[in-house]
Amino acid sequence: MKKSILTLVTCTFISGAILTSCTSSAEKLEEAKKDATEANSDLTKANEEYLTDIENYRKETADKIAANERSIAEFEARIATEKKEARAEYKEKIAKLEQKNSDARKKMDEYKAEGKESWEIFKAEFNHDMEELGKAFKDLGNNNVK
Repeated sequence: MKKSILTLVTCTFISGAILTSCTSSAEKLEEAKKDATEANSDLTKANEEYLTDIENYRKETADKIAANERSIAEFEARIATEKKEARAEYKEKIAKLEQKNSDARKKMDEYKAEGKESWEIFKAEFNHDMEELGKAFKDLGNNNVK
């Protein structure tokens, strides 16, 4: 009798283990599908944020470049009263700044989204270039005061 009870308990235990392991695989598969869906959703969201960041930055730099162009126009109006030699020197400086401003616009317009890491590198370099250009505009205005 003890053997038959022991055999029955053992068979029940083995059957239970097999059934639980089958259910576990199905649950694991369902969980994996859920995780994949969430990961895909997160990736889509991150990609949208990345593209939105690029567009916002493009608008921001377009505003800065337009402000630089207005500064150039204002400065050209102010130097009209300067001596001929000084005007020639200022016009040469203005031409260089206009070229740098135009190069910055072209560089921004030609940027293609190639990944977040390359975007961060591009953005850092472009910010540096724009800061240098901004300093050059300020220095140009300071030279006019002297």
